[in-house]
Amino acid sequence: MANNYVFNDTLPVAPLKIAALESCKDLAEKVNSHIVEFRRNDTEELIRRQKDLNYRGYDVDSYLLNCKCPRFGSGEAKGVILDSARGADLFAMVDVTNYSIPYTVCGYTNHMSPDDHFQDLKRIIGASVATAHRVNVIMPFLYEGRQHKRTHRESLDCAMALEELIAMGVSNIITFDAHDPRVQNAIPLNGFDNFMPTYQFVKALFRHDPTLKIDKDHLMVISPDEGAMSRAVYLANNLGVDMGMFYKRRDYSRVINGRNPIVAHEFLGASVEGKTVLIIDDMISSGESMLDTARELKERKASKVIVCCTFGLFTSGLEKFDEFYDKGYMDCVITTNLNYRPAALLERPWYVEADMSKYMAAIINSFNHDISIGNVLSPTEKIQKLVQKYQSGGYEYFQTIG
Repeated sequence: MANNYVFNDTLPVAPLKIAALESCKDLAEKVNSHIVEFRRNDTEELIRRQKDLNYRGYDVDSYLLNCKCPRFGSGEAKGVILDSARGADLFAMVDVTNYSIPYTVCGYTNHMSPDDHFQDLKRIIGASVATAHRVNVIMPFLYEGRQHKRTHRESLDCAMALEELIAMGVSNIITFDAHDPRVQNAIPLNGFDNFMPTYQFVKALFRHDPTLKIDKDHLMVISPDEGAMSRAVYLANNLGVDMGMFYKRRDYSRVINGRNPIVAHEFLGASVEGKTVLIIDDMISSGESMLDTARELKERKASKVIVCCTFGLFTSGLEKFDEFYDKGYMDCVITTNLNYRPAALLERPWYVEADMSKYMAAIINSFNHDISIGNVLSPTEKIQKLVQKYQSGGYEYFQTIG
């Protein structure tokens, strides 16, 4: 077990509790298992301080809080905490993208939307904030994160949601790969942390393809648009390879499905011929622009096209991805397990998952101990060590790491 996951000389803020909504119970159970393992690795310190009241609730079988949001026949709901949260450092987890959960409204079946999940989150906060020592929110996909700026007479939904959570008494908001992290300017005096999955992408990639050569002649990082530039620059610098960028030429005279249609993808960068290219972005929504980018790269004679996205939403289904995989336009798609993935996606031969549960457990453990998260926020050193070990140990090494 890595030593930086064990804090045997630091007291926790308060007993840890994880309030996982139904939308992310599977991920929460994995996170809970890792935290239990982290803390039981600290057996000697726990034995020495077992009578210390500050360690009350430190070594338990589970940190998951029993909570639920039952609904009435009208579709209304309430948040219920079935275990005591008094004095706890509570982490409320929600996946606002989980569309698989049904509920009944006057006999009709609906599926929960992001708005429904956000309301349930507020219900759990409302049921616990008065007695908990501190309430933190873990929202991997930031609610309304794509509505982060005003271009016309529009609502600023993400900023309003953040302000609402803070007004309810939330101390910290934790998210992953926010569409635009500058939205934290809406709550400048409160905790807002945006974590990136770059290290987990690299680890999943090395495990998936042991033949990769990490140099400028064989590998290149691609940004599919201007918005993903910072992600691509960071990854390319850590791998020591070149990067390129596409920009979307749009038809601003028309609006289709709420946006200006893309006329063409224009490429800026060196030749990709014969290289493995990594396309990195924050999400796959319909996947249209990502697939167009993959096809453009293959037509420019790229050897392999690998897509890395934090959130795989696949709002238009998986069939188009199957088609592009069969045609050889892309080799694999790597996404995290931070959001709901249907069983059909997990069975696809082109899908690779980057597990974020251990990383999230380390984040929660650090917050609970009030330990600096500087190294967690910027995993540069870990990525570079990973690359060095991969180049020296190759595939065999990555079958042993956690």
